Amino acid sequence: MSEQIKAAFLDVLESPFFGFDQSGAIIDWNQAALETTGYTESELAELSFADFFEGLDRDTDVTDVRSESLFEGELVTATDDRIPYEFKFHPLSGETDAALGAIGHDITHRRSQRETIETRERVLREMYGIISDQELSFTAQVEALLELGREELGTKYGTLSRIEGTEYVFEVVATEDNSIQAGDVAPVSATNCEIAASTRETLVLGDVARDAPDETDRAGYTEWGIACYIGAPVVIDDEVYGTFCFYGTTPRDGQFSGWEVTLVDLMSRWVSHELQHEQTESQLQQQNERLERFASIVSHDLRNPLGVAQMSLKSARESGDEDDFESVEDAHDRIEKMIEEMLTVACAGGNIDDTESVKLEQLAIEAWDVVDAEGATLENDFDWSATVDADPNLLQHVFENTFRNATDHNDRPLTVSVGMLADDNGFYIKDDGDGIPEDEREDIFEHGYTTSNEGTGIGLYIVTDIIDGHGWDIAATDSSNGGARFEITTE
Repeated sequence: MSEQIKAAFLDVLESPFFGFDQSGAIIDWNQAALETTGYTESELAELSFADFFEGLDRDTDVTDVRSESLFEGELVTATDDRIPYEFKFHPLSGETDAALGAIGHDITHRRSQRETIETRERVLREMYGIISDQELSFTAQVEALLELGREELGTKYGTLSRIEGTEYVFEVVATEDNSIQAGDVAPVSATNCEIAASTRETLVLGDVARDAPDETDRAGYTEWGIACYIGAPVVIDDEVYGTFCFYGTTPRDGQFSGWEVTLVDLMSRWVSHELQHEQTESQLQQQNERLERFASIVSHDLRNPLGVAQMSLKSARESGDEDDFESVEDAHDRIEKMIEEMLTVACAGGNIDDTESVKLEQLAIEAWDVVDAEGATLENDFDWSATVDADPNLLQHVFENTFRNATDHNDRPLTVSVGMLADDNGFYIKDDGDGIPEDEREDIFEHGYTTSNEGTGIGLYIVTDIIDGHGWDIAATDSSNGGARFEITTE
């Protein structure tokens, strides 16, 4: 083969070709080799195989490389650039002085892909290590996830937040500074998280101004300078709890990648799962405590009236005295009352979701008719249209038990009044009796607490349980005429 034909053949190749003699010196090349390396022909003639690759000894025997067939390394160019290259070696024979030929391929993209995969594997391993570390608290785990996400996404902030009405509460925060801290509160309307929460989908904005120009009037953009955002909703019991999100003050040239979206989704789903688990554990704990209280009532509280009934029945059989039979009947009435109250507690346990609009005036009157309130008077100050969203049967127990508490603890005729609070965010029940000592106003809601020999210590506990189940609050204080006043706030 003539030198011209050989040169023409090699120049057809788009990849660089080098021919080496036995010592490793370059004695042949094509046009692509000149263009790739940037060397002149005279400069190439002075180089050896080892001169091209970072870290290789100049005395490297080309036969050592040849034995590997493939060689991967950083190709050093005339301008001192390093390009990831792979060379495949072929032994040469025939009419050529070269002992070894090498054809190179740029593997920059392949190496980048490999490094990307390695990085993602590392991130996933770190994420698994965080969520599987049982020695870390939930908050510490979330903090570690947010820091890992910030590093991978290149954002300034990472937060887990919950939404309470119109407020956005920062629960866990990872940031470069202290501009946002756990416990801070902002209007939901100021954040992009409102969109993620309302759509229940991951919101991805590489550049807020570019990707969502209609949202640039939010304070997060105008005042805080949030220019890029990625966040996913956190869902518990099919309700949006809040968001798990990352954001920064520098817009991205492009969009968050599919991998980055997947990473945020994975983290937010784990957070949702853990919060759901935590809530379930809490509910189970409350149920166990409730069962323990029931066991206490059955084993202890019912024992006394049962003992009275047994002794009175024995006396009645021996004496035939009518008073003994009445004692048996009274004991049975007390047992029946306690059982009814226990059933009410059981029905009221946990959150109360099945509610309807209830007229307070009507419910108060119906409750008063049930209570044995001889000599007492009900003053109903409710406007006929006053309503509240509640379970009507359970709310009637609130009125009944509070009315009964007033009549049972006052030996004289009294007046019980009901009405709306001044700001219409709830209602009150008050009386003109002896009142409740200030040091007892918290104790009266505890299970088993009573100052009456006839009391069960369950009535006001039931009231508290029902109030809590509706998500309301109750407080005991003085009424204007010196008696007791209970204020139930519903907002």
